[in-house]
Amino acid sequence: MIDLSSFKGIIFDMDGTLVDSMGRHINAWQVTCEVFGYPFDADYIHSLGGVPTLETVEMLNAKYNKQNDAEEVAGFKKRTSENLPDIPTLIPDTLAVFNHYIQSHPIAVGTGSDRPHAEWLLSHHNIIEQLKALVTADDVKNGKPHPETFLMAAEAMNVAPEDCVVFEDTEMGQRAALGAGMTCVMVKDGKIVNSLV
Repeated sequence: MIDLSSFKGIIFDMDGTLVDSMGRHINAWQVTCEVFGYPFDADYIHSLGGVPTLETVEMLNAKYNKQNDAEEVAGFKKRTSENLPDIPTLIPDTLAVFNHYIQSHPIAVGTGSDRPHAEWLLSHHNIIEQLKALVTADDVKNGKPHPETFLMAAEAMNVAPEDCVVFEDTEMGQRAALGAGMTCVMVKDGKIVNSLV
């Protein structure tokens, strides 16, 4: 078990870090890209994990020189994701960390997902009632890689940013954590792959 005893607060990203939902997002984005005429690049979409959907659409428009309405594309992607039959499962490695420290540390989730989706998914897994804070795309002006998500989570936990450790699975999320002055632990394919950064 990774030793987090020197920290006063723990923050988890949700998709791809605490919940094995990146595959679901990738599948929904594949359908969305086909409908709206974007070339589909699974690696690029994965690299944007944690970026709010509206911002992802704006980045796709810029990358591929499209003028698609961001609200329309984001709404389509959201409905597509919700209509997929599977409910994502929790990731054992990070869940073990969550369960080990939940009694001794305040824990928050900072996600690029919208609040209704995050609340539904975390409630399904009986996580949400254990959290000290939940910060979603609906709560911030600037999504990842901006540090606002994690800074807001730290404030809600009443913990100084430098006393927080973040678990993330994307470079965007890592940039947000480091930009917030926090330590970051990376998760890749459901495994904790590095020591404290």
